Amino acid sequence: MAYEEWTAQVSEEIRTDALWQMEAYRRAMFLYDLAWEDCEKLVQDVRGREATRQIVRSAGSIAANIEEGFGRGFGRAAKPDHCSARHSSPPTKAERPPQESAICNPEV
Repeated sequence: MAYEEWTAQVSEEIRTDALWQMEAYRRAMFLYDLAWEDCEKLVQDVRGREATRQIVRSAGSIAANIEEGFGRGFGRAAKPDHCSARHSSPPTKAERPPQESAICNPEV
């Protein structure tokens, strides 16, 4: 699914939230939905179940850390959450099979 398609399907409740104005948050939420979609194939295989758990947790924690940091405002107090969000993404990239990932799709 393309990003523009996805944003059109997001509920109005989420789109009217102040966080939605933040591009990084929108992209993190999109990544989370793509991770779920990608993991539908992985979870069917016993070997992919643990990887699926890690991918979904990692992808979800990026948006969650942005939400938490946003609630604290900006400056010194927000810095630890923004750093956590940045460090949540490497496991997501490293643990998904590239050939089966919608995230690797150049159209996305």
